[in-house]
Amino acid sequence: MAYAGRVMSSEGGRQSDAGAEQVPGGVGAPRAEERLEQAVRAAEQALIEFEIAVETFRIEVENFSRLHEQKLGPMYARLEELDARILQARADRSGDPEDRRRAEEARARLTPIPGVEELLNGWMDGEGLFPEAVAMLTERPVKPPQRVRPSEEARKLYRDLARKAHPDLAQEDAERSRREEFITRVNAAYARGSEAELRELAEEWAAGPQLRRAPSAAEELYARLEWLSQRKELLTLVAKELEESAIGSMLRLAPDDPDGLLDEIAEQLRAQLTEREAELAALLA
Repeated sequence: MAYAGRVMSSEGGRQSDAGAEQVPGGVGAPRAEERLEQAVRAAEQALIEFEIAVETFRIEVENFSRLHEQKLGPMYARLEELDARILQARADRSGDPEDRRRAEEARARLTPIPGVEELLNGWMDGEGLFPEAVAMLTERPVKPPQRVRPSEEARKLYRDLARKAHPDLAQEDAERSRREEFITRVNAAYARGSEAELRELAEEWAAGPQLRRAPSAAEELYARLEWLSQRKELLTLVAKELEESAIGSMLRLAPDDPDGLLDEIAEQLRAQLTEREAELAALLA
């Protein structure tokens, strides 16, 4: 996997540098605890880079999922409605019990359920589709959905802030809490693709308190390395789930032009809608 590969290569490179020090006992050789601390710091930086990559992709998957629902959701809903009406028309013509069963199952799938407005992200209410959704189906101009991916400048600002303010660099509980709260705001600004907010956050962080990293005892360093290893395993699973999800897989098909991919799918759906409408008209004639 791409994320894991980057992390492992990064860790390997940094640790091999530490291993290239002079042999113990040689002139100028660092103490064992110092070498261990170097290894911990290298592992911390590698993990931070891994977390940034995973979080970046997670935000892109969430944004693409919203855009996918906004742009294609009404078309999928219309296809399901046409399919149900086609099955009902066939059942009415044939009178076959199996045809009636299929038609009933299709109608049941269209029955509104509690909370449907939330599930459809505001595209439908008790009166039917909102004007924006109808406009999408009829190809009339609509307000462009939120962009799928933040700009390169926003991404650069986000990664820089994530490296500097990452909670794993804290040595005290109070500092960790401060960093976690700050990173939450950074993630929200990045999800919105707001360069202005990210610049303001960068200025805020630069003016804020900075804690000096104190040397750690050997046993604490070993415990830290173990925690970093466990955290990396967890992130690897998260990254794998994102990459293998339906939206993640779709996004990876066109990472440089996700809007174009949605346009292509929309064109295919419009063709299917035309075919279904013609089929229904023939059955009802």
